[in-house]
Amino acid sequence: MHGTPSITLRQVAVTVSDVDTALGFYRDVLGLTFLFRAGPGLAFLDAAGVRVMLSTPQGADEPGRNSVLYFGVRDIVATFEACVTRGATAERAPALAAQMPDHALWIGFLRDPDGNLVGLMEEVGGEASDAG
Repeated sequence: MHGTPSITLRQVAVTVSDVDTALGFYRDVLGLTFLFRAGPGLAFLDAAGVRVMLSTPQGADEPGRNSVLYFGVRDIVATFEACVTRGATAERAPALAAQMPDHALWIGFLRDPDGNLVGLMEEVGGEASDAG
């Protein structure tokens, strides 16, 4: 298979211990748009066209044992600080992760209430000295 991929990311499931607590984090701390609930164990949010599904453990799933979600942001330092002020746990402050030919990639990490790692990333044009 070559050329333009026909597969696009539409939804990511995050296993959480309490949907209400997680909803507060992803909606109120990270600022994702709430879409709808499907019973007490499911909530859906929008992250720029990708749906984030918050779910209590199903089968062998376990809270805090998920893949890392990376959210693209503008002004990573201010966004990171605002999320921590609103209740996120700081894991690693934003720092330069890679210097590309045309931009600098900055990444910082937070933890949600279940300990899931949440990445913030910003591509800063050219300069590697300071993000934002």
